Amino acid sequence: MPALIPGPPYPFRLRNSRIHGRGAFATQLIPAGTRIIEYKGERITNEMADLRYPDDGGEKAHHTFLFSIDDEVVVDAAYRGNASRWINHSCNPNCDAVIDDGRIFIEAVRDIQPGEELVYDYNFILEERHSPAMKRRYPCHCGAPNCRGTILAKKR
Repeated sequence: MPALIPGPPYPFRLRNSRIHGRGAFATQLIPAGTRIIEYKGERITNEMADLRYPDDGGEKAHHTFLFSIDDEVVVDAAYRGNASRWINHSCNPNCDAVIDDGRIFIEAVRDIQPGEELVYDYNFILEERHSPAMKRRYPCHCGAPNCRGTILAKKR
């Protein structure tokens, strides 16, 4: 298992991002394989997540700090979360989210240079069909040449 950077100060700082709102930007070289930070927050059920963040079915973009560990446990970083919640999505990621023993870690998948934004592919999957309207509710603005235009994963 890769070594986890022990805690603040982390090898990144938060600032405005061209991708979305705030982002996490490397303050030093982060070598590939580095376990950068644990994604923390309150552990809740899917039912509680649905109550906190009801889907109104409209066209408005959807945004939460939810991360599913499995079919029963969701981490809500809006409650007791840390700086990991500001790591943005990209279709061309330099990080990956790894679930290890019921915990979520963000790891570098390649060397990340100082000043580079930390990003991982959210690969968000909905139960329902990923229609064009749904894709608009989950937009991606990463600007990568391979951008899907949505944070939704391709369904197989």
